[in-house]
Amino acid sequence: MSVVKINAITVPRDRFDVFAQRFATRAGRVAAAPGFESFELLRPNDEREVCLVVTRWRSEEDFRAWVQSPDFAAGHAQHRQDGPVGTTSEIWSFDVLEQEGPAA
Repeated sequence: MSVVKINAITVPRDRFDVFAQRFATRAGRVAAAPGFESFELLRPNDEREVCLVVTRWRSEEDFRAWVQSPDFAAGHAQHRQDGPVGTTSEIWSFDVLEQEGPAA
């Protein structure tokens, strides 16, 4: 089954729009990465200040290859160039044990 990687990024509420804009203008190369399955950008709609970048991968090896790729570096160049929007971040990693979609 798939693996899920979640980048939990603490973003001050007054920087939420900047954070969303950075993702809207990112290189977007992850979709072509071998083993890539999905991407979601989540912003809290409660009092929290932790935004989540959720990606799903066919395998841990596929994720690691993406992180070491030139496309990953290009996708994160804006962060290096303009400085971070978030104050902290950490990567969470999960194995997908079960998955269910809507009934047909």
